Amino acid sequence: MFDEIKEAIARFLTSRLLVIGLVMILIASGLVYRLFDLQIIKGEAYLDSFQLRIKKEKEIQAARGNIYDKNGNLLAYNELANSVVIEDVYESGSQRSKKINATLNAVVDIVEKNGDAIVNDLSIQLNENNEFEFTVEGTMQLRFLADIYGYKTIDKMKYDERTSTADDVMNYMGKKFEVGEYINPDDKNSFVAGKGYSKKRFLQLVTLRYNMSLNSYQKYIDTTIAEDVSDKTVSDIEENKSCLEGVSIDEKTARKYVDSKYFAQILGYTGKISSTELKDLREKYPNLNYDGNDTVGKSGIEAAMETTLQGKKGSETLFVDKVGQVLDTTNYIEPSAGNDVYLTIDKDLQEAAYDILESRLAGILSRKIVNSKKVGTTAKSSDIMIAVYDVYYKLFENTVIDTKKFNNKNASATEKKVAKVFAGKQKNVLSTLKKELTSSKTAYNKLPLEYQNYETYITGILRNSGILTNEDYHDETYIKYAKNESISLNEYLHYAISMNWVDITKLELDGQYSDSEEVYLQVVNHLINTLENDVTFSKMLYRYILQSDLISPTDCCNLLLDQKVVKLSDAELTRWKSGSESAYTFIMNRIQKLDLTPAQLNLDPCSGSIVITDIKTGEVRALVSYPGYDNNKMANGVDAKYYAKLRADLSNPLYNYATQQKTAPGSTFKPLSATAGLMEGVISTTSTITCTGSFTRFNPAPKCWIYPRAHGSLNVSGGITNSCNDFFFEVGYRLGSVGGNYNSDKGLEKLKKYANLYGLTEKSGIEIEESEPSVSKEDAVRSAIGQGSNAYTTVQLSRYITTVANSGTCFNLTLIDKTTDSNGKLLKDNKATVRNKVKMPSAYWDAIHAGMRGVVEKRSEYANLGVNVAGKTGTAEERHDRANHALFVSYAPYEQPCISVTTRVAYGYSSSYAAQISRDVYDYYFNEESREKLLKGGAKTLEGGGRAD
Repeated sequence: MFDEIKEAIARFLTSRLLVIGLVMILIASGLVYRLFDLQIIKGEAYLDSFQLRIKKEKEIQAARGNIYDKNGNLLAYNELANSVVIEDVYESGSQRSKKINATLNAVVDIVEKNGDAIVNDLSIQLNENNEFEFTVEGTMQLRFLADIYGYKTIDKMKYDERTSTADDVMNYMGKKFEVGEYINPDDKNSFVAGKGYSKKRFLQLVTLRYNMSLNSYQKYIDTTIAEDVSDKTVSDIEENKSCLEGVSIDEKTARKYVDSKYFAQILGYTGKISSTELKDLREKYPNLNYDGNDTVGKSGIEAAMETTLQGKKGSETLFVDKVGQVLDTTNYIEPSAGNDVYLTIDKDLQEAAYDILESRLAGILSRKIVNSKKVGTTAKSSDIMIAVYDVYYKLFENTVIDTKKFNNKNASATEKKVAKVFAGKQKNVLSTLKKELTSSKTAYNKLPLEYQNYETYITGILRNSGILTNEDYHDETYIKYAKNESISLNEYLHYAISMNWVDITKLELDGQYSDSEEVYLQVVNHLINTLENDVTFSKMLYRYILQSDLISPTDCCNLLLDQKVVKLSDAELTRWKSGSESAYTFIMNRIQKLDLTPAQLNLDPCSGSIVITDIKTGEVRALVSYPGYDNNKMANGVDAKYYAKLRADLSNPLYNYATQQKTAPGSTFKPLSATAGLMEGVISTTSTITCTGSFTRFNPAPKCWIYPRAHGSLNVSGGITNSCNDFFFEVGYRLGSVGGNYNSDKGLEKLKKYANLYGLTEKSGIEIEESEPSVSKEDAVRSAIGQGSNAYTTVQLSRYITTVANSGTCFNLTLIDKTTDSNGKLLKDNKATVRNKVKMPSAYWDAIHAGMRGVVEKRSEYANLGVNVAGKTGTAEERHDRANHALFVSYAPYEQPCISVTTRVAYGYSSSYAAQISRDVYDYYFNEESREKLLKGGAKTLEGGGRAD
């Protein structure tokens, strides 16, 4: 009996000691720590208490550096903010993906219920037709696809992978992450049993699963679900934490931008690092420890100065229990904040120039809009007018009026009326189109213009979707339809099917169709179904709804009021409701008061740019691109709805018109041609060339802008002042003349030599994204007046004219003034570098400067400015059916220059308008007493508008 008791005690002690031994081993390994009291009582060892603690190493993100203007005004900074994150704590097994997706779906519901946004950084988004589309193109799209399919390099991809559509990618990821399928067409609900997710929810889940997969190679790395969330979301997540496995709230920082619309194109924005960016940054900066959950600069200064702004991460050791609650922290290493960047930009000047530009664009529009349904064609682009009915239509086309609200339960009477009218019109048009495509064979040129436009749109759908492909442009039937317009679309598509130009694999067919007529009917059904849900096509219908008086201008104005797009004073509202104010007056008042902006209307002109540069230092003081956008909604997790709106906006606010838009320089190029002529010895400062109104060395003879009049005999200064085409045609001709024979290539070679000296063969030097310049490769004679294939950005023209202003110092322009650490200690005092010097006799500079001063002296609006300005106008025609581009390059004061101002208004009719806008910029800069009046709200009507070459 005693021996049995002794054996039992031994087994008991052994088992307890084994447990203790295992715990000690785990402790020694550093994986698990213990809390227990070991007591020996009457020879028995036991654990009084025991708790496992999981050890995690956590990185602590550093605060990103601030961005300031040259005067220390804050432009970009950080605020503490809460983020919803998820850690992949899910065990392997057949139910793993299902559990993760269920958790993510529940979190998305909570976040969106509280008005917060889900991280939306995939390079595929939904467009306004609710279709998936890539947001990158070219090499960037291929790199994205390589990441999706798991390749380290583009060249490893298979053909089908390289040519994947956005739908292909979404279907692939849906299967990979077991998200399921999406509903097509979309449903308002996030999930419909037996059908799948809405496209929006499908995209959200796939995006989050993809981001989680990028972090899967590292333990304890969180993936962000939503950033900068509200206190209500924090509360709801904490309340439901027990059933949201791996989900927690993490205190991070949110990037904030001051006066965002003015600076968005310069500053850019931040976002979660992509796999491509991660790879690039790790290769370039291996010591900076970038990982897949970092926030980096996506564009603008944020991207250009990424490694300066990005701080050094800290770290700490956490001990958590099995449900993730933190029990203890140790080994804390504090992060180091990123360095601060000071720009050369003057905040006040930037904002003033933007406001001046917007209000003057509105003034041009006000001058051009007439109270009619249609306007006639005109031979001169400067004479093009705008029918007010085009304004009403633009309200629909550019989604100023939101037609999706028409079917809401609380829709206004006008909204319901317009919805009913639209439904009837759509039904009628689709029925007529189906008849045309199935039974009628009306030749394209016999159709009404309305239906010609519809059928043109239909062929565009077929070609863009890859259904209509490999057309033979030399084929007789193709020529009959596309060029002669003498056969119907019905006949052409039947022929295209017979020639195998229709790819039926692009159609979602219900079965196998071998008969060509069955294939054709499937194509027709596909088209009608597509048009029924196509937003762009729906917008087209509104043009003809308006032209047919199915809805009135008054209806359009009431829609603006019902949807709170505009707000009237009590007095204005009373006048409107009483009927004493016409719809034309209503809409013109909205434009003049900037209740409706040029960007919203997307009528010519709706965009523009201004670059102001310190001619002594090469520092850019203002770089304005209109329209701007709110980069706060692009940082901290892209606002999907806002991003979709920006991408659909026809005024293209994401495009930097100062650094990316290239047009012909027009006559602003003539000082460069004068330089070439003087330096190559084909003219002198005293020699003259006689303008007869046309350049008779060529047949047909190109004309001077003053034709049928003529300028007579001019020297080089007079040639510039009068912007004489004949003078510079002759200069271009002489530059290309060798031994009495004209050789255009020789002339182009010499023009390029001086374009290079003025910096026009390279980007300007600024630190943000910029288009490559195009130096003309055709027709030296016309290239000498800024035509040919010359094309430059506004900032490139700014560098050129800055070089003219300072008599030969060509800078690599800069936007960076200095960098400091977070405590203000200077790290780098940045200066624009000198690219080259244009060495030219002072007499030549004097002649060019005098010519440019003469340009401005002829302009009455500059008479009482109080500062002498020198400049050169330029008008560039791009399309016969749209207004000319308007340009003005200039500097002041003429006697001792300090700044240059370069203004471009795309499709701005006349360089006279660009000159007047620049005049107001100079007034603001030099005359403090004028500033309040200049910036007083509302459109400013500009004078003239005829050609001012």
